[in-house]
Amino acid sequence: MLIYLHGFLSSPQSFKCQLMRERLQAQYPHVTFCAPQIPPYTEEAQKSLVALVEDLLRQSDRGPIGLVGSSMGGFWCTYLGERFRLPAVLINPAVRPARFIPAYVGKVLKPYSGEEEEFRLTLVDVDAMQRVQAKLEKPLQSCYWLLAQRGDEVLDYRDAQDFYQGQRQTIEDGGDHSFQEFARYCDPITEFLFNEQ
Repeated sequence: MLIYLHGFLSSPQSFKCQLMRERLQAQYPHVTFCAPQIPPYTEEAQKSLVALVEDLLRQSDRGPIGLVGSSMGGFWCTYLGERFRLPAVLINPAVRPARFIPAYVGKVLKPYSGEEEEFRLTLVDVDAMQRVQAKLEKPLQSCYWLLAQRGDEVLDYRDAQDFYQGQRQTIEDGGDHSFQEFARYCDPITEFLFNEQ
């Protein structure tokens, strides 16, 4: 099973998520695809993602589980990867989200994907994120592949490069936060997570 975790203010309808889903359906039909809607609130997100993985791990016929996450989804993949020892591919991941969440506190936020929902983060979310972040200590115990582009205008790729030191890394010149030409990595990601050839 491949679990894809979208970024902050994004959704399972994101471009990369849909690309990954379509490629698996076409080329790896035996790999089940799962892309949960991640709540914007830290504690809700943490609890829902942990419950999802725990439920999957209880299923005797599930096969191996691999994680893929973009931006904030990359942070959550690392959290789950460390907690459950699952391999993960991280695409322009957020490394220390507790640093940027305060900028959103009190503002009316809407998903990029166009849903009507609105929400506001509070200091409770900042405190919760600091607690979650504090649990991710190096050296990392699971197996990761960092995909980053130096042209990321939202997150500094050097933070991820440093945090995932010693792990597999592919860092490209140019690009942007959405990770340009992501489709060329769908097959290598599947191979990395599941040893597919």
